[in-house]
Amino acid sequence: METTLSTRADTPVLGRYRLLARLGGGGFGVVWHAHDEKLDREVAVKRIPTGDADVAERARREGLAAARLQHPGIVALYETGADDDAVFLVSELVHGRTLAQRSADGELSDRDVLRIGVVLCDALAHAHQRGVVHRDVKPANVIVPDDALDDDEGRARGPAAKLTDFGIARLAGDDALTRTGDVVGTLAYMAPEQAEGKGAGPEADLYALGLCVYEALSGVNPVRAKGATATVRRIGRRLPDLGRLRRDLPLDLCAAIDTAVDPDPAHRGTLKQLRGALNAALGDVGDEPGTIEGSPLEPLAPVLAPRRTPIDDRGWSALGAAAAVGAALALGPQPPAPAWQGALVAAVAVAALPRLGWLAAAAAVVSWLLAESSLLGGLAAAALVPTALALRHAPPRLWSLPAAAPALGALGLAGAFPALAALAPKATHRALVGALGAWWVLLGEGTTARTLLLGDPPDAAPPAPAGDVLWAALSSGALGVAAVWGAAAAVLPLLVRGRSLAVDVVLATTWAAGTAACTQALLDALTWSGGPTAPRGLVAGAVLCGALAVLVRRHSRDPRDVDLA
Repeated sequence: METTLSTRADTPVLGRYRLLARLGGGGFGVVWHAHDEKLDREVAVKRIPTGDADVAERARREGLAAARLQHPGIVALYETGADDDAVFLVSELVHGRTLAQRSADGELSDRDVLRIGVVLCDALAHAHQRGVVHRDVKPANVIVPDDALDDDEGRARGPAAKLTDFGIARLAGDDALTRTGDVVGTLAYMAPEQAEGKGAGPEADLYALGLCVYEALSGVNPVRAKGATATVRRIGRRLPDLGRLRRDLPLDLCAAIDTAVDPDPAHRGTLKQLRGALNAALGDVGDEPGTIEGSPLEPLAPVLAPRRTPIDDRGWSALGAAAAVGAALALGPQPPAPAWQGALVAAVAVAALPRLGWLAAAAAVVSWLLAESSLLGGLAAAALVPTALALRHAPPRLWSLPAAAPALGALGLAGAFPALAALAPKATHRALVGALGAWWVLLGEGTTARTLLLGDPPDAAPPAPAGDVLWAALSSGALGVAAVWGAAAAVLPLLVRGRSLAVDVVLATTWAAGTAACTQALLDALTWSGGPTAPRGLVAGAVLCGALAVLVRRHSRDPRDVDLA
């Protein structure tokens, strides 16, 4: 191939592109540095022989895909053409090296890697919006231009990366390119559903990009094995938590990347979420280039078994729903069934269909209470409906967690709830669960006339109408407690990170004391009970809260549940 072209070096390709030097090649063609004699500019010319039908199809596919795209993070296609022997793709010439080469040589800092990831998120989003799925995102298909690296003053001089090689891209509207059952791509970066021949959608590109960033930051691709067969066995397994390999990286960043490489495409989030996490961490990572050496914790982070069906999530969801329904039946008026029977039915329904089962159980409880009392039914709806709406995108196991707040309040430990809310994987979910727990406490006090935290609301002791109780909760300013608890739950994992026991104890104690002090200061200014009040269980709850914070982060952290984005 090279000899043939060398003998024709004096004859411009397609009548205008003079070949100057061979840049590289593979099984699907050779890329040449060329000069466009018509526009007097440097270009890259890719020659793809058409003697093989599959190769010809790939050439057609790459041309169609690239023609739809125009983005600074994607190598631009200028022209396509053909002669009797080959198809030629003429594109912009990018002076640089691939992400694979630069990573192997230790040329990139963590900040460089994140900047590259941000650009690739934007590039893939652009492609997906135009019906193009790349299907072969890998470090060898990402060019890092020479002017992308920081100059002496720490400023980037050009785009961080250019995505190339759309030769196996899937295009919307082209039936020949969207058949399921085809397995195309690079094994070490292939999403599980793509490897199984189920088709590769935008989620597959997200997985591959997440794995590229994971590898560039950790220095290892856990999917790649010594041979193709061994690599295939690893596809679909959960990867080691990035935070265990790079404990110096921000937890939010590690969580977002771990989410992007989840084996289940429904749990990967979106390119927008990954981009947000990468961009937010730019100022928190190092800018010193260097090869990442394997962490000594690598042997402690084996590839975990795939979790296609989250059995443990279903178990916790069922347990929470059973406890909530059982408590309602045990404490409510004239229950339609024994508490244990209702709890069992709720557990089975939620275990089978976590979201639908929870909604069905909630609807049944509200209907029963409304039939018995408009106050109880109205307050139950006021607690359950906001929970279902606010946590609709959260794991179902979190939906019943706010019910633990009034339960802790009955034990005089309501102040410990923010530590439980901090079990939620995402910061937004932690904040919502913390706030909802405070809301459930307010409604619980209005419903039972018992002091769970604040005391009886003014002018709204039962059997006042549900509307009066709600108005008292909303107008007194007590919802400020919800804001405090939500914020406390959101920040806890950012402070107590399970790295040093001594540091964790100090930070957890400070965090618990601060949460209790903010709650107390807020309540002193409220009209909930007519003036300053001493919340029940605030001190004891704070002590338990701090202890839980340390225990949860050091011993109960599930490496799958670290999505803090």
